[in-house]
Amino acid sequence: MNAAPTLHSTARRFPLVVAVSTSTLLLTSCGAIEGIAGSDSSVSPSKGDDITVGLLLPDKETRRFEKFDYPIIKERVASLTKKKGTVRYANAGASAAKQSRQFGEMIDAEVDVILVDAVDAKAIAPDVQKAKDAGIPVIAYDRLAEGPIDAYVSHDNELVGQVQGRAIVGALGDESKTSKIVMMNGSPADPNTALFKAGAHSELDGNVIITKEYDTKEWLPSVAKTNMEKAIQALGLDNIAAVYSANDGMAGAVIDALKEAGASRIPPVTGQDADLAALQRIVSGEQYMTVYKPFLQEAGNAAELAVAKVQGHAIEFDALTPASVNSPTDKGIRSNLVPVVAVTKDNIEETVIQDGVYTVKDICTPQYAADCAEVGLK
Repeated sequence: MNAAPTLHSTARRFPLVVAVSTSTLLLTSCGAIEGIAGSDSSVSPSKGDDITVGLLLPDKETRRFEKFDYPIIKERVASLTKKKGTVRYANAGASAAKQSRQFGEMIDAEVDVILVDAVDAKAIAPDVQKAKDAGIPVIAYDRLAEGPIDAYVSHDNELVGQVQGRAIVGALGDESKTSKIVMMNGSPADPNTALFKAGAHSELDGNVIITKEYDTKEWLPSVAKTNMEKAIQALGLDNIAAVYSANDGMAGAVIDALKEAGASRIPPVTGQDADLAALQRIVSGEQYMTVYKPFLQEAGNAAELAVAKVQGHAIEFDALTPASVNSPTDKGIRSNLVPVVAVTKDNIEETVIQDGVYTVKDICTPQYAADCAEVGLK
């Protein structure tokens, strides 16, 4: 497993926000960034607007990557460069070897900067070094890649796990200390997994009984489902009071396994990423919660950083990276960490809908119309 990145004390700890929309955060942040990026810099740009940003995303199972992250980054780069800048995009399909080949292709194409969300944070380090040797800056996106990266854009990932763990304890209420739960963690190759896990354990340990715990290769829902089936067989369906699932894709697989085993009532299941299918499961009562990480803000900030780095705007770059983290190979990495929000059926409208991620129509398809009406989504 990759060692977890260390957060310096300069990084801000964001509180959990539940009832308050993230729109204010997004507008405030975007407004501040617009003002910086649109202003004249005291540093002479090292390159003009005709730039190419290489974007390497890790998989297609996490639906947000292709539905939101890539389009947002593409649009923001174009906006910041008077539509002269472009994004060269590749998705690794959860293969570290494929991502390494794609990284090499970016270097060969002489892109100006690379944004990489690593499939395997440790395995990508030699590629990051090759980019540095070629004079191409690398910004780690969403996951902290090892090697000589120039900056890191993500969320307070330990807080993600804390929010998930806290949700389980709250859902179980007075019976939590005697309740048995299963933990379905993410991929050991993803450094964020260790942070999610640490955050979750900080809330769960001593407050519930963790009976089974699994790591999930490459975050694959199929692997999570197999592991959940093993847990059900070992423990018995009636002895599972809740399931900690590190993300929404695995949450769906966990719920499928529970239903196929004959569960008449689905116990509280957590998630992460605010996938549309997860929000529909939340509305229908199958999934308890998800963690919404404002990826509109994360993707926008990543594009801002990439352009600022290429164009030599040091003031803007520094303003966008007020935090600092350590990876197993580097210390003091300049970072931009975006806050996270717990989403339940009680605050879908005030979060992902108000922020424009989804509409009521997106969520409340005919299959979920009655459930939406029951929770007040119209």
